Amino acid sequence: MLSRTASNLYWMARFIERAENTARVLDVTYRMSLVNRNPETADNEWFAPLHITGTLFPFQGHYSLVCAEQVLSFMALDRDNPSSIIACAQQARENARSVRVNLTTEMWEVINGTWLELQAFNESKLHANPSAFFDWVKERSHLFRGVTRGTMHRSEATDFLSLGTFIERTDNTARILDVKYHVLLPSAEDIGRAVDYYQWGAVLRSLSAFETYKRIYRDVISPQKVAELMMLSENFPRSLLYGMGRVLELVESLAPGRRAEVVRQAGELYSRLRYARIQDIFNAGLHEYVTDYLDRISLLATEIDTTFFTPPLVAQETTEVD
Repeated sequence: MLSRTASNLYWMARFIERAENTARVLDVTYRMSLVNRNPETADNEWFAPLHITGTLFPFQGHYSLVCAEQVLSFMALDRDNPSSIIACAQQARENARSVRVNLTTEMWEVINGTWLELQAFNESKLHANPSAFFDWVKERSHLFRGVTRGTMHRSEATDFLSLGTFIERTDNTARILDVKYHVLLPSAEDIGRAVDYYQWGAVLRSLSAFETYKRIYRDVISPQKVAELMMLSENFPRSLLYGMGRVLELVESLAPGRRAEVVRQAGELYSRLRYARIQDIFNAGLHEYVTDYLDRISLLATEIDTTFFTPPLVAQETTEVD
């Protein structure tokens, strides 16, 4: 497969996953702000989506106040914000147009239809019913994955789509966990109280993990158990371990024995999670562990780009002049 085609497929999947992840975080933040009766702390909760997406500084360059209305507008419909839902949908569509012949008709119709329907949304509709908008974004992402699995021939193309999805997903899961535990850590007197319970519950809901947590642990929500599910579960599809296991399988399949560095980095990341114990992670520092993970996943993403998407340099012939 041409490196340009592989890159477009990979980034198309990343942008679709990123739009869904942004919708998840915004939806949970919005629902939590409705429960919080303190206006000051309710507005503070809106720092979380900006921290998770790394867009706090760009936001502050355009808006003077961190509040529900402005963060929703910035993260959902601001075309100048490359991490916004509408910007991700546009970039996914552009990637899809570039590789149209590699997609099934149904896949293209979902991506193009999502983009066209987004044009009908404006800020007044968004603020009138934010949760309905976020549910729609998540449904469109689920529809794309279902159509892909149901119509696309298994090949390198599907592998690059899956690789983009899981690189983006594990990065997002780590960011959500780190923001809750480090940036938004409640004061000492709040730990273990209702506010802490609801915040950790919000973390689980942002990853569609609340019911899974209840089935596995059958206990009250605790930070260690939430982190264990999000990081070390072999069976939860949004955990770091599950995602890195899929990434390792994919790079081994795409680069069998000939591109050792990308496989080595993926294997090292997977092994660090596979043999980790949550108590040891907390003893050493969850923030430090997650920060190191984010650094490593960034390096792995760079190596993926170098290995699969950067055309090799062609040695130029030199002619000696007598």
